[in-house]
Amino acid sequence: MTSDISWDINEIRHPLDQDAQGINRPPLDINPLYHHIRETPTGVVAVQRASGHAFLVTRWDDVRFVLQDTRFSREHALDVDDVPGLAGTLLGMDPPGHTALRRLVSSSFTARAVARRRPELIRQGDRFLKEMVDQGGPADLMKCFALPFALNAICDLLGLPEEDREEFYKWSTSFLATSHATRAEARASGAVMAEYLGTLIEQRRRQPADDLLSHIAAHAQDFPSEQVIMLPIALIIGGWETTAGNIGTFTQVLLSRAYLGYESGFKYLVQHPEMLNGTVTELERMFSNAAADGMPRRAMHDVRLPGGECLKAGDVVIPSMDAANYDGRVFDTPDRLDFTRATEGRGHLSFGHGIHYCIGRHLGHEAVVTAIGQLVEHLPELSLAIAAESIPRKFGHAVTGPIELPVTW
Repeated sequence: MTSDISWDINEIRHPLDQDAQGINRPPLDINPLYHHIRETPTGVVAVQRASGHAFLVTRWDDVRFVLQDTRFSREHALDVDDVPGLAGTLLGMDPPGHTALRRLVSSSFTARAVARRRPELIRQGDRFLKEMVDQGGPADLMKCFALPFALNAICDLLGLPEEDREEFYKWSTSFLATSHATRAEARASGAVMAEYLGTLIEQRRRQPADDLLSHIAAHAQDFPSEQVIMLPIALIIGGWETTAGNIGTFTQVLLSRAYLGYESGFKYLVQHPEMLNGTVTELERMFSNAAADGMPRRAMHDVRLPGGECLKAGDVVIPSMDAANYDGRVFDTPDRLDFTRATEGRGHLSFGHGIHYCIGRHLGHEAVVTAIGQLVEHLPELSLAIAAESIPRKFGHAVTGPIELPVTW
């Protein structure tokens, strides 16, 4: 995929969608500049970030290589990260510390473990959908359905008290802010969450329950306390924020874009519910909610990428999963929605790859499939209550998605 627009690739600011004030404002569709960069001689270009010089990597083979090769360090790139406070979390560690910490909770996020939680996901989805319908339309799908459903999906697993979840939602929203004006708020929110989780984990040590927090409390004695406290924070934020954003974004796309002769992708699913899983997988590829590409890595050695670019030790590298997901070398007609697309072996990279492959991938995917499936089954006449282009999206935030999604039925 190429573009007829003329670009100056010698003075690219990153994130690509930032405004004159440096606020990142990613649109629903991927910035076309990514396609131009991907077709340069190596698909790698130098970019300028607020933290300094970096290299943006855009081809599928190269992005996957950066994500899996241990010569690229997440831990040594935290000083140039957009989100502060990730030190000591799964999102900011290298092996062997990362491996041990991830192993502590990985059994709760396997495909088999998620399958056991499917009935509870359905029950929760039914609950919030019924509440929205009972209130009558039009309604904000984000506020009434996507956000509470996604938040409860991960909080139920962890065992976060229901009465505290709304407050935790407010803290975590501030924590993920990426604009300079909100960095102080982000750090303050991180400190409040850490204090809250530290108290809760200590309570679980004394009075264990049947939840993941109790498992963490009982099996994490050999880990630094700050890592133990930040572990559930990373799981909650990563779990609800990305899932809610995907439910909102995918619903918006399905309701506003035609598909195979149907008025919309949503109408297609009403008639072909068996295609739900493939539909969500394709939407994950095309509409990732990463607001500014993959979290940066730092090259710890000189490295030559498969595409030919030579990186030096110390270079900051930005792997763009979004750009890679549109690489025509891997995906046939990548700008076309195809709910039957075969991805075995060379699928999308929206959940990452390698040691930092999203631990909640199965839970997040299943939650989105459940949520959209319930909308299709119970609200077949669902439609947007405002024009698709008028739907506001989050900006200055590490994870994108609709701020609100007015719908009617």
